[in-house]
Amino acid sequence: VQLQASGGGLVQAGGSLRLSCAASERTFRRHVMAWFRQAPGKEREFVAAISGGGGTTYYTDSAKGRFTISRDNAKNTVYLQMHALKPEDTAVYYCAAPYRYYSNSNIPSQAFEYDYWGQGTQVTVSS
Repeated sequence: VQLQASGGGLVQAGGSLRLSCAASERTFRRHVMAWFRQAPGKEREFVAAISGGGGTTYYTDSAKGRFTISRDNAKNTVYLQMHALKPEDTAVYYCAAPYRYYSNSNIPSQAFEYDYWGQGTQVTVSS
């Protein structure tokens, strides 16, 4: 299984970016998908996750109100729309998926719960 992340770039503070993550297998349309990020010298941190059907989403506090995770299962793709970006959002963003199925009420947010990872896409927000 391969996850291909794209859409990163350089943006000014207050700007927007949309990240995409394409999964290589159709079966992942039934799996939770998530975005994590890792800034230099920091641990990888959870950003957002979405249930297999797309009806349930979960965000870290810093992402609430600014970021929106969504998915298009017909395209095996998950998106992270980011608005009002801040310099502290600068990081490499990774999409991830777990091997096992999770219920909508139990969406994982820890990196160790995810088994498949994309290669990462750099987001840089200038002040």
